[in-house]
Amino acid sequence: MAAFDFPQDLLDAQAALDEVQAEHDEFAQLLPWSAEPMAGWKSDKQLHSDYLSENEDSPGYTTEEAERLAAYRTRILELTTFVITHPYWATLSGPDRVQARTALKHAHDAAGPAA
Repeated sequence: MAAFDFPQDLLDAQAALDEVQAEHDEFAQLLPWSAEPMAGWKSDKQLHSDYLSENEDSPGYTTEEAERLAAYRTRILELTTFVITHPYWATLSGPDRVQARTALKHAHDAAGPAA
């Protein structure tokens, strides 16, 4: 894949987006399975399977959890918008633009430790 000379603000925004998305995903794993209080359930036995899925009652999200989740989503939208509408993309066309977008997502992978 060709090397691209990404502007620093674009690299920083992509790194921030990756970080915020990871924090969001980690936080979302801790939340109850339903945003609203909801009764749990247990499935019926299915043909050719002994597996019975079930969920306990969900207390729903607290106000703080809902606000934190909304803040993550707002920040993800802001960073995504910045990255995809950055003027740098207008300097590329066709396959180069596609390759550059892919390379940007992995730009931090190639970065070694700071000297």
